[in-house]
Amino acid sequence: MSALAVRRVSGAELLARQNDVRHVYTEAFTEPPWNASRQAAERFLRGLAEQASRSGFVAALAFDGRTVSGFATARTTLAPLPFDGCYPQVAAALGPECTASWLCGGREVDELAVARAARGMGVGTALLDAVTDGARGGRCWLLTSVRARDAMAFYRRLGWSQATHPAPEGAGHAVFLGPRHPARTAVALPI
Repeated sequence: MSALAVRRVSGAELLARQNDVRHVYTEAFTEPPWNASRQAAERFLRGLAEQASRSGFVAALAFDGRTVSGFATARTTLAPLPFDGCYPQVAAALGPECTASWLCGGREVDELAVARAARGMGVGTALLDAVTDGARGGRCWLLTSVRARDAMAFYRRLGWSQATHPAPEGAGHAVFLGPRHPARTAVALPI
Protein backbone atom coordinates (compact mmCIF):
# COMPACT_ATOMS: atom_id res chain seq x y z
CA MET A 1 0.00 0.00 0.00
CA SER A 2 1.39 3.42 -0.95
CA ALA A 3 1.02 6.57 1.12
CA LEU A 4 -2.57 7.46 1.83
CA ALA A 5 -3.77 11.00 1.14
CA VAL A 6 -7.07 12.62 2.07
CA ARG A 7 -8.38 15.77 0.48
CA ARG A 8 -11.58 17.72 0.17
CA VAL A 9 -13.18 17.55 -3.25
CA SER A 10 -16.00 19.34 -5.02
CA GLY A 11 -19.34 17.66 -5.54
CA ALA A 12 -18.51 17.39 -9.26
CA GLU A 13 -15.23 15.60 -8.54
CA LEU A 14 -16.94 13.22 -6.12
CA LEU A 15 -19.61 12.42 -8.73
CA ALA A 16 -16.91 11.88 -11.36
CA ARG A 17 -15.51 9.13 -9.10
CA GLN A 18 -18.88 7.46 -8.52
CA ASN A 19 -17.67 3.98 -9.51
CA ASP A 20 -14.97 4.21 -6.83
CA VAL A 21 -17.47 5.61 -4.31
CA ARG A 22 -19.90 2.77 -5.13
CA HIS A 23 -17.15 0.20 -4.51
CA VAL A 24 -16.16 1.67 -1.12
CA TYR A 25 -19.81 2.14 -0.10
CA THR A 26 -20.60 -1.47 -0.94
CA GLU A 27 -17.56 -2.75 0.99
CA ALA A 28 -18.39 -0.64 4.02
CA PHE A 29 -22.14 -1.01 4.28
CA THR A 30 -23.10 -4.48 2.99
CA GLU A 31 -21.42 -6.16 5.96
CA PRO A 32 -22.67 -6.20 9.57
CA PRO A 33 -23.94 -4.23 11.36
CA TRP A 34 -25.28 -2.30 8.37
CA ASN A 35 -26.23 -5.22 6.12
CA ALA A 36 -27.29 -2.86 3.33
CA SER A 37 -28.20 -4.32 -0.02
CA ARG A 38 -26.12 -3.59 -3.10
CA GLN A 39 -29.09 -1.54 -4.31
CA ALA A 40 -28.52 0.80 -1.35
CA ALA A 41 -25.29 1.95 -3.00
CA GLU A 42 -27.24 2.83 -6.15
CA ARG A 43 -29.82 4.77 -4.11
CA PHE A 44 -27.00 6.58 -2.31
CA LEU A 45 -25.39 7.57 -5.62
CA ARG A 46 -28.71 8.80 -7.05
CA GLY A 47 -29.24 10.97 -3.97
CA LEU A 48 -25.65 12.15 -4.02
CA ALA A 49 -26.16 14.17 -7.20
CA GLU A 50 -28.92 16.18 -5.51
CA GLN A 51 -26.94 16.55 -2.26
CA ALA A 52 -23.77 17.66 -4.06
CA SER A 53 -25.60 20.59 -5.63
CA ARG A 54 -26.90 21.90 -2.28
CA SER A 55 -25.30 24.87 -0.59
CA GLY A 56 -23.19 23.69 2.34
CA PHE A 57 -22.26 20.33 0.81
CA VAL A 58 -18.73 19.14 1.68
CA ALA A 59 -16.94 15.97 0.52
CA ALA A 60 -13.56 14.32 0.92
CA LEU A 61 -11.85 11.38 -0.73
CA ALA A 62 -9.04 9.20 0.58
CA PHE A 63 -6.54 7.96 -1.98
CA ASP A 64 -4.04 5.13 -1.90
CA GLY A 65 -2.07 6.21 -4.92
CA ARG A 66 -4.79 6.67 -7.53
CA THR A 67 -7.24 4.27 -5.87
CA VAL A 68 -10.07 5.69 -3.77
CA SER A 69 -9.92 4.03 -0.36
CA GLY A 70 -12.58 6.05 1.44
CA PHE A 71 -14.98 8.96 1.26
CA ALA A 72 -17.00 11.23 3.51
CA THR A 73 -19.83 13.65 2.84
CA ALA A 74 -21.44 16.33 4.99
CA ARG A 75 -24.03 19.03 4.54
CA THR A 76 -25.64 21.92 6.34
CA THR A 77 -28.68 20.71 8.27
CA LEU A 78 -31.86 22.41 7.16
CA ALA A 79 -34.03 24.44 9.52
CA PRO A 80 -36.51 23.29 10.51
CA LEU A 81 -35.18 19.74 10.73
CA PRO A 82 -36.68 17.68 7.89
CA PHE A 83 -39.40 15.22 8.82
CA ASP A 84 -38.11 12.15 6.95
CA GLY A 85 -35.73 9.25 7.62
CA CYS A 86 -34.43 9.17 11.20
CA TYR A 87 -34.99 12.87 11.83
CA PRO A 88 -38.34 12.46 13.67
CA GLN A 89 -36.67 10.08 16.16
CA VAL A 90 -33.82 12.58 16.63
CA ALA A 91 -36.19 15.50 17.15
CA ALA A 92 -38.26 13.52 19.67
CA ALA A 93 -35.16 12.49 21.63
CA LEU A 94 -33.63 15.97 21.75
CA GLY A 95 -36.77 18.08 21.96
CA PRO A 96 -37.53 21.09 19.79
CA GLU A 97 -35.20 23.57 21.51
CA CYS A 98 -32.07 21.38 21.38
CA THR A 99 -32.88 20.18 17.87
CA ALA A 100 -33.07 23.75 16.62
CA SER A 101 -30.02 25.09 18.45
CA TRP A 102 -27.73 22.05 18.32
CA LEU A 103 -28.45 20.60 14.86
CA CYS A 104 -30.20 23.03 12.51
CA GLY A 105 -27.67 25.10 10.61
CA GLY A 106 -24.84 22.82 11.78
CA ARG A 107 -22.72 20.59 9.57
CA GLU A 108 -24.13 17.07 9.51
CA VAL A 109 -21.77 14.27 8.55
CA ASP A 110 -23.90 12.20 6.22
CA GLU A 111 -21.61 9.32 5.17
CA LEU A 112 -18.20 8.05 6.17
CA ALA A 113 -16.88 4.88 4.52
CA VAL A 114 -13.43 3.29 4.39
CA ALA A 115 -12.38 0.33 2.22
CA ARG A 116 -11.34 -2.81 4.13
CA ALA A 117 -7.69 -2.56 3.08
CA ALA A 118 -7.40 0.99 4.47
CA ARG A 119 -9.04 0.44 7.86
CA GLY A 120 -7.03 0.99 11.01
CA MET A 121 -4.70 3.44 9.25
CA GLY A 122 -6.27 6.75 10.32
CA VAL A 123 -8.25 7.18 7.09
CA GLY A 124 -11.61 7.50 8.85
CA THR A 125 -10.22 10.13 11.22
CA ALA A 126 -8.68 12.11 8.35
CA LEU A 127 -11.91 11.95 6.32
CA LEU A 128 -13.99 13.06 9.30
CA ASP A 129 -11.59 15.94 9.97
CA ALA A 130 -11.70 16.96 6.30
CA VAL A 131 -15.49 17.30 6.16
CA THR A 132 -15.90 18.92 9.58
CA ASP A 133 -13.02 21.39 9.37
CA GLY A 134 -14.36 24.91 9.17
CA ALA A 135 -17.83 24.11 10.51
CA ARG A 136 -19.21 27.41 11.80
CA GLY A 137 -18.68 27.59 15.57
CA GLY A 138 -17.60 23.93 15.62
CA ARG A 139 -21.24 22.92 15.15
CA CYS A 140 -20.92 19.52 13.49
CA TRP A 141 -22.87 16.40 14.28
CA LEU A 142 -23.69 12.95 12.97
CA LEU A 143 -26.17 10.17 13.34
CA THR A 144 -25.30 6.46 13.58
CA SER A 145 -27.05 3.21 14.44
CA VAL A 146 -26.70 1.97 18.00
CA ARG A 147 -25.97 -1.45 16.47
CA ALA A 148 -22.75 0.01 15.00
CA ARG A 149 -20.76 -0.43 18.20
CA ASP A 150 -17.38 -0.03 16.46
CA ALA A 151 -18.50 3.22 14.83
CA MET A 152 -19.83 4.54 18.14
CA ALA A 153 -16.56 3.66 19.91
CA PHE A 154 -14.61 5.33 17.08
CA TYR A 155 -16.53 8.60 17.46
CA ARG A 156 -16.09 8.57 21.24
CA ARG A 157 -12.32 8.04 20.88
CA LEU A 158 -12.19 11.13 18.67
CA GLY A 159 -13.96 13.24 21.31
CA TRP A 160 -17.46 13.21 19.88
CA SER A 161 -20.20 13.36 22.56
CA GLN A 162 -23.25 11.14 22.34
CA ALA A 163 -26.31 13.38 22.68
CA THR A 164 -29.07 10.76 22.52
CA HIS A 165 -29.10 7.39 24.24
CA PRO A 166 -31.62 4.99 22.72
CA ALA A 167 -31.90 1.46 24.04
CA PRO A 168 -28.51 -0.20 23.34
CA GLU A 169 -30.02 -3.32 21.80
CA GLY A 170 -32.70 -1.45 19.88
CA ALA A 171 -32.83 -0.35 16.30
CA GLY A 172 -32.41 3.27 17.30
CA HIS A 173 -29.95 5.89 16.21
CA ALA A 174 -27.59 7.94 18.30
CA VAL A 175 -26.71 11.58 17.69
CA PHE A 176 -23.08 12.58 18.27
CA LEU A 177 -21.92 16.18 18.61
CA GLY A 178 -18.45 17.04 17.32
CA PRO A 179 -15.54 17.71 19.67
CA ARG A 180 -15.78 21.49 19.19
CA HIS A 181 -19.59 21.69 19.24
CA PRO A 182 -20.61 24.27 21.85
CA ALA A 183 -23.33 21.99 23.28
CA ARG A 184 -21.16 18.88 23.72
CA THR A 185 -20.84 19.43 27.48
CA ALA A 186 -24.61 19.87 27.88
CA VAL A 187 -25.53 16.38 26.69
CA ALA A 188 -27.13 14.00 29.14
CA LEU A 189 -25.09 10.99 30.19
CA PRO A 190 -26.66 7.52 29.73
CA ILE A 191 -28.55 6.05 32.65
